[in-house]
Amino acid sequence: MSRSWHLIMFSFGHVVEEGAEEEEEELSGGEESDLRTPSGRGSLLTRRGITLRVLLKDGLVEPGDGVLSIHYLGKKFVGDLLNDGKIRWVETGQIFNSPSAWATHCKRLVNPAKKSGCGWASVRYRGQKLVQYKTSWLHKYQPSADMSLVSEGEDDEMGDEEEEEGKTAVPTDDKNRKNKPELHDISLVPRRGDRERIPVRYCTLGTRDAARDPHTLVELSAFSAINRFQPFNVAVSSNVLLLMDFHCHLTTSEVVGYLGGRWDTNTQLLTVLRAFPCRTRLADRDSASAVEEEICQNLFMRGLSLVGWYHSHPRGPALPSLQDIDSQMDHQLRLQGSSNGFQPCLGIICGPYYHGNQGVASTITPFWVVPPPEQRPNDYGIPVAVEVTYVQDNFLTSDVLNEMMLLVDFYRAAPDLVQFHQFWCPDTTMMDKIKGSLSGHAPKDQAYSQILEHVYNQLINTH
Repeated sequence: MSRSWHLIMFSFGHVVEEGAEEEEEELSGGEESDLRTPSGRGSLLTRRGITLRVLLKDGLVEPGDGVLSIHYLGKKFVGDLLNDGKIRWVETGQIFNSPSAWATHCKRLVNPAKKSGCGWASVRYRGQKLVQYKTSWLHKYQPSADMSLVSEGEDDEMGDEEEEEGKTAVPTDDKNRKNKPELHDISLVPRRGDRERIPVRYCTLGTRDAARDPHTLVELSAFSAINRFQPFNVAVSSNVLLLMDFHCHLTTSEVVGYLGGRWDTNTQLLTVLRAFPCRTRLADRDSASAVEEEICQNLFMRGLSLVGWYHSHPRGPALPSLQDIDSQMDHQLRLQGSSNGFQPCLGIICGPYYHGNQGVASTITPFWVVPPPEQRPNDYGIPVAVEVTYVQDNFLTSDVLNEMMLLVDFYRAAPDLVQFHQFWCPDTTMMDKIKGSLSGHAPKDQAYSQILEHVYNQLINTH
């Protein structure tokens, strides 16, 4: 992830002390001596008394970058083991006092209903579960100890974690990296062309299969269909829709952009106020960081937060693919990880030139992804439709107009620029098509039509 998105989404150096209720929470150095039981020559450490600090002191583990990991419901978290026995989450820089605190925090990001983290059975050191190092310490330093001091309750935890990790069905990290782009790679992911793709129902997918086509489209479920309530409300500005729809109409290739807005924790309202198109080609990784830095600065100057992303399916249904589902799940996880509280991340798909659309208007689909049930950790996330309130803007802002002109300039010489003088259907040109679609997001001020006419003339002059 680039520096710019770290600046937007994450607060560095924050010490997280969640999970204190866990029975395996690590203790401060002074408390370790209180958790020893008498045993002939000296004393025995109880299960809670064996901390990462103890393992470090006695040489069973060593501090290092990226040596700790958690696998949960198809997601992987990586941490650094520090010299003082604390854990630094690589993704955010947050510091955790114990394996339990880190595991609980990470698992709640994926599954907010998760009550505990089973830290020592969840966290791995160089691929091996920490609970095994705890057992090794007992065998080495307290061979006569009652093993219930270390194993009590951990057998069940280990069984649960084996099921959650789903070793046999989850693709390897390399495959995941290919199919699940990080947030800063959204605009760079090569995608399949415009050939017809028939959506499938989620219930037909079954267990995650690495051999399945990641571009398979999936129909959206309703929150009510999975016995859930939508956990947040969404309001989207009409200017956001106008700029996004305009961007998606310009090219026959897939485009991507980010969404800026605000999240109100009191009202649980996500307000989307601005679209930020990525003016870069899908395969142009060299310009990605500069584009992101510009968007980062624009968000900062306007006092907005990153609240989501959009992309187009130029000639296909505005439904998420399996790759989109994985990407959306990753983005939800990243934005949610930016604070100790819940923060949603909205995904939007725009289908401008799909002939299954009703009339000339693009189909615009807001969606979210619900994690699979814990008992089925190797299933795909569940894509659900998000109910949105669209707020009509009174006028077209100079920001939006300027962005539209920049997009025209960017695509002016592109080989995949839409030929607006050609016909969309027998009695409608491509220019008529984009005008008709954008009219649905028109500001209340009718003067906008003259302004947009200037933009349309610029489009015609590109040919």
